[in-house]
Amino acid sequence: MNFNNLNGIVPLELVLKIFDRMGKQSFSKNHLLHKKGAICEHIYLIQKGLARTFFYKDGKDITVHLASEGEIITAVDSIISLKKSRYNVELLEDSEVFSISYADLQRLLSQHPEYEKYVRLVLERMYTEGADRIEEFLFFSAKERYDNLVKTRPQLIQRVNLGHIASYLGMTQETLSRIRKAP
Repeated sequence: MNFNNLNGIVPLELVLKIFDRMGKQSFSKNHLLHKKGAICEHIYLIQKGLARTFFYKDGKDITVHLASEGEIITAVDSIISLKKSRYNVELLEDSEVFSISYADLQRLLSQHPEYEKYVRLVLERMYTEGADRIEEFLFFSAKERYDNLVKTRPQLIQRVNLGHIASYLGMTQETLSRIRKAP
């Protein structure tokens, strides 16, 4: 979810109230913002850098989400349900992030219930993005998924290692290499 795309959806006064409650931190590459097996309590906005959400299955590292500048990242399976997450959230570059605790966001919404509809709209947009990713896996070939990534997020190709990109696209690194070499 790109925070910059919220213009026109979320009123500026809500954005400012959220930013007032956010803390800013700098972290080194490979830092885990969230570790699997814990309850995720924060939502992160990447100001500078790059992050991914991933899990392990059968000894393989599976990337499910990538976020760069202006984008939101969290362990979504945990933040809303308050259950232990199966995901890790890792920084792929030295990064600067803003964060807000889910509890603080909830307090803000209880003080200003008129803002709840905007949070719902953001969640709907995040859900739609997730549904679009599922549709890609169901209906698009590996090449089509790669071409779509190049078209919609070309900066990731230069910044993310090929293993993570292949995993994110649901293919082996060998398949990704063949696709990239093909005319």
